[in-house]
Amino acid sequence: MDLYTSKQRWKFLLIILALLIVGASLFYSNQSIRKIGVRERNKAKQWALALRKKAELVDLSSQIFSALQQKERQKMELVVNAHRTILGISDLSMSQDIYFALQIIEANKDIPFILLNDDGIISQYRNLGPNESESFGVNMKTDSIKQLANSWIASKRFYKIQVFEDMYMTLCYGFSKELLRLQAHSDSLIQSFNSDLTDQKNLVPVLLYDAKNKTVVASNLEAKALTKKKIDKTISEMAKQYAPIELRYNGEQKLLYLKDSEEVQQLFWQPYLQFGVLGLIVLIGYLLFSMYRKAEQNQVWAGMAKETAHQLGTPLSSLMAWVAHLEQQQIDPMIPSEMHKDLERLEKITDRFSKIGSGAKLIEADLAETIENNLKYLKARLSQKVEMQFELRGEKPLMVLHNASLIEWVVENICKNAVDAMEGIGTLKIQINEVAEWVHIDISDTGKGLSPKQFKTIFEPGYSTKKRGWGLGLTLVKRIVEEYHKGKVFVLQSAPDKGTTFRISIPH
Repeated sequence: MDLYTSKQRWKFLLIILALLIVGASLFYSNQSIRKIGVRERNKAKQWALALRKKAELVDLSSQIFSALQQKERQKMELVVNAHRTILGISDLSMSQDIYFALQIIEANKDIPFILLNDDGIISQYRNLGPNESESFGVNMKTDSIKQLANSWIASKRFYKIQVFEDMYMTLCYGFSKELLRLQAHSDSLIQSFNSDLTDQKNLVPVLLYDAKNKTVVASNLEAKALTKKKIDKTISEMAKQYAPIELRYNGEQKLLYLKDSEEVQQLFWQPYLQFGVLGLIVLIGYLLFSMYRKAEQNQVWAGMAKETAHQLGTPLSSLMAWVAHLEQQQIDPMIPSEMHKDLERLEKITDRFSKIGSGAKLIEADLAETIENNLKYLKARLSQKVEMQFELRGEKPLMVLHNASLIEWVVENICKNAVDAMEGIGTLKIQINEVAEWVHIDISDTGKGLSPKQFKTIFEPGYSTKKRGWGLGLTLVKRIVEEYHKGKVFVLQSAPDKGTTFRISIPH
């Protein structure tokens, strides 16, 4: 037991040491990865804040553009009223000076407009510079001017001026040079903002979301993560990592979501993957080592058993000759008779050892009779204070494929251990029960019992609860039952100071 306990203690210490090493390595790796993650998150936050400033600039630019557009519209309304005055139909008082109207029209040096007759013929135009004619050429022709006028009308930038009761002229207008330049700048800012969201594949995954309209404004995520079925899950996962940043974009409130890049996530799981692979390699190596060690142990056991059988053979032959000589002498006939029984027993023991390590021959025979005969032999040699009970639940004969000599050894080993556990005083009960495809042999004692942690270790080589003994008896039992008979042997139940029940199950 000391050897086994020492081995178990060393195993436990090695496992604890390995866990400490793995834990320390994982802790150090996680700390390093966490620092990398924190740095990337800080960069992502700084980028998000810069993006927020750019969104504010885009929004401000849009507001300025809208304000200037409104002012130019108001200015064009003055120009339209001036034309109404000149054309003779004006809501202004008749004392209104036509000269003043002309001054208003002449003061418009920046907003281009075209005045069309009711039949679409160009009446006049002003301020058609390169900005308006860049797609037609600087020296615009009549067709080009009409085309430009139609585009302004399509954009709903026109006024109807009543000349006579059933005659109207159309004044359409464009944007001034300054407004066009501001619009180009605003469009450039919007394009740059969208590029910052969609082109930053290597920085951090982002999603700009319109919560009010429940639409994705821009994102650099994969399309499958932005489908209607998955968008809510995507937003929920991103919100767990970073609180969304509010942005005002195109005059409306938007939410910017961020999450860690795939590289950081892969770095987080990489140590676990590495130790998992390393642990798998170590486990495979340990299993191979255990398999070869077990095979080596089996060879040693088989060699020792056969050598023991060989060594017993010579004195057995000599003893048989001496018993035959005693039978010829005039002595009590009971003496040689009993000696013959012991010699037969020795022959069985020699036969058992000779079968260890070689394929034991299994014969279909009455298992109940095999055990009952073995118990009769044991009863005569056990303490008289041990009450032995045998019970067969079923009908005889109980035909089972088994090796009688080895099964007797199994029952004998367990029974002797049970008697030792009871210290020579108690009840030993052997019960045979046939259930479906199994035959169960239950051996119960009233000894000191076992603790739950001993249920499996008691079958290990070198484990013994006795001060004397090598701890090989139950190991041989397990080998005979499981390897030769393809059965099972285990502790069915046990309790301290109440006894133990071993179950041997042989396939039927």
